Amino acid sequence: MKHDTSFALLTGNNVETRLVKAGGTIFRQGEEARELFVIKSGEVRIQLDNRTLTELRADDIFGEMALIDSEPRSATAIAISDVELVPVSEKQFLFLVGQTPHFALKVMRVLAQRLRATNRTFG
Repeated sequence: MKHDTSFALLTGNNVETRLVKAGGTIFRQGEEARELFVIKSGEVRIQLDNRTLTELRADDIFGEMALIDSEPRSATAIAISDVELVPVSEKQFLFLVGQTPHFALKVMRVLAQRLRATNRTFG
């Protein structure tokens, strides 16, 4: 059963975006996290050392784990193509979770999917 894990709702026309050129680093493993990101356009690679963990595209989120557990970034995010990102601060994230239970469920679904994928890879 495929669940809706699109975060297109957060990439409307009036949101502030951040542009990262192809090959640019969005964040590095070990850095402090202050925001998660929704991809408005382009593709992002999540990698650990030189190993690709996943590649993400428009309406996917990433960087959410560090906001949830307040730990440093667990991986590095690199723009595969030119990328337009919507940063979501911890304050905005907490507001969305509090106001929109469905948003919290969608974030949990993303985490569950990524955990299952990791288990298939290393299990």
